[in-house]
Amino acid sequence: MKKLILLFGILFSVNSVFSQGYKPVKIDNFVTISMPQGYSEKDTLGQHIYSATTNFGYMMAIAEPNAKNNQPLKKEKDLNNVFKKYITGIQRQSPNSSAQNVRDTTVGTLKAKTFTLVTDDGTGNIQNRSFLLIYTTGATYTFEYAYPDIRKDMIKGEAKTYFGSIKLSSDLQRNDQYTDTRSVSSGLGAYTIIEIVGGILVVFVIVWLVFFRNRSSNELA
Repeated sequence: MKKLILLFGILFSVNSVFSQGYKPVKIDNFVTISMPQGYSEKDTLGQHIYSATTNFGYMMAIAEPNAKNNQPLKKEKDLNNVFKKYITGIQRQSPNSSAQNVRDTTVGTLKAKTFTLVTDDGTGNIQNRSFLLIYTTGATYTFEYAYPDIRKDMIKGEAKTYFGSIKLSSDLQRNDQYTDTRSVSSGLGAYTIIEIVGGILVVFVIVWLVFFRNRSSNELA
């Protein structure tokens, strides 16, 4: 019975996504996201905020310009620290909450951070807020999808459509997040480098053994 209810929930979620008529919304010159028809828009202290209520939850996209004298980050670890402080700040705003499923992801060429803020008031009323964060030197982008925990199996299609609709201008590149992108451009992680070095050593040992064996055979001859 539960599986049947879940199936109907998923089908209803997919139907809801299409029936609400999502349309691309340009939240600034660099970022576009799709929102349902009838979304609201407002500017608050320089922030561009777009929001909409759906059949299952509430979605919001915020483009917040950083200070004009904001200095570029140097390394990826600096970007990670920015994300960490941001997540901590959001969690402090919501008592009895915890940041769960924190992980790295990418949107276009940019590094992003996703997590779910779970709030429990102690009475069984659990609320979830899924976030995707993007930071650049010029602006910070926050994408949120909020929903009650009882609907977590029903919102998957809608949430996937929402977060998956984020589009970035080709003008935004990884060096808009931090300047030292050498490790990114090489595309090699530490584990991959170790594998390559290990492979080279193995080849070297094999070549040396073959050479030594041939040399020994010639000397005996």
